[in-house]
Amino acid sequence: MNIFSKIALVTILPLLLLGCSQRSDRVAAVAVHPTKPNIIYVATEEAVYKTRNGGLGWERLTEGLSRIRVMNLAIDPLLPANIFAGTLTDGVYKSPDGGRRWLPRNAGIQKGTISANVNELVFHPIDSQTIYAATTVGVFRSMDGGQSWVERMNGMNEISFIVALAVDPQHPNIIYAGTSGGVYRSFNGTENWIKINDGLVPDDAKLASMALGVNKLVIDPSNTSLVYAGTTKGMFKTSDKGMSWSKIDTSLGDPYVSSLVINPKNSSQLFMGTSEGVFESQDAGVTWSPRQEGLENLNIRILVLDPKNTEIIYCGTNGGGFYKSLNSAKSWDSIPLALLP
Repeated sequence: MNIFSKIALVTILPLLLLGCSQRSDRVAAVAVHPTKPNIIYVATEEAVYKTRNGGLGWERLTEGLSRIRVMNLAIDPLLPANIFAGTLTDGVYKSPDGGRRWLPRNAGIQKGTISANVNELVFHPIDSQTIYAATTVGVFRSMDGGQSWVERMNGMNEISFIVALAVDPQHPNIIYAGTSGGVYRSFNGTENWIKINDGLVPDDAKLASMALGVNKLVIDPSNTSLVYAGTTKGMFKTSDKGMSWSKIDTSLGDPYVSSLVINPKNSSQLFMGTSEGVFESQDAGVTWSPRQEGLENLNIRILVLDPKNTEIIYCGTNGGGFYKSLNSAKSWDSIPLALLP
């Protein structure tokens, strides 16, 4: 068994075991409607749920997904009735009607006979027909709204395990990829990639393809030369589009960073989800403060900001359910995924 097979097995096996239960409190993904923020989608490891009233009541959306484990969700920013789901072992699904039914959109998104585990889906900021997928078998691009996918791995010679993607909102041809071996960057819309690990991964790393797992990449919308990388060994930052990186959270040690969001109205404010809870920075990552009040589980999987009111934050945990904060994470309230009558 090669190293990537071992990684996939370690990642997938606990999730498959969870499938034996009828209900899961492990929240894998959260997506908020871009213009109607009371509409929220939450994927646990057994179903997708939707609320139209900010979490007071939920629908369970399973048509077409009854045997599919959803790992991430993405809403088309221009046509928000279109919801995309990245899955465990079965590629991409699309709902054209706000989650009522799901259709497979997998053509080409595999490596030989190996189906992709889709870790993240991101849209081109201007043309939402163009979608990028970070998967366990590489980067893929669709230019027809998910109907077909093409592998985009030119220059990624050492790795294939892609965890995160980020598209520069001002220069959409600039794309960053977080991998099991650091960060790669494309200046030409994934035509080719170069490795940009100076300060991130030691030059003498014995196994470059497994040197550092990058779980999340976030670009400062007001200064797109500034990029943050949340990794398996803490937080890093670059101010020159990845030419050099520096560690920015030394006071916290080396937390496992699972999620990171930046306030688009105040880019000095960041929220970081880790295996040890939620932390806030108000100075672009120089210092961090814990924001745990009300959280019964500190193993954070996903953080998402409300697109209209950035004091509202949603938090999905790895075993403790779903939470909402109305005050910039100063306190949290549990939101049960209670079904509507």
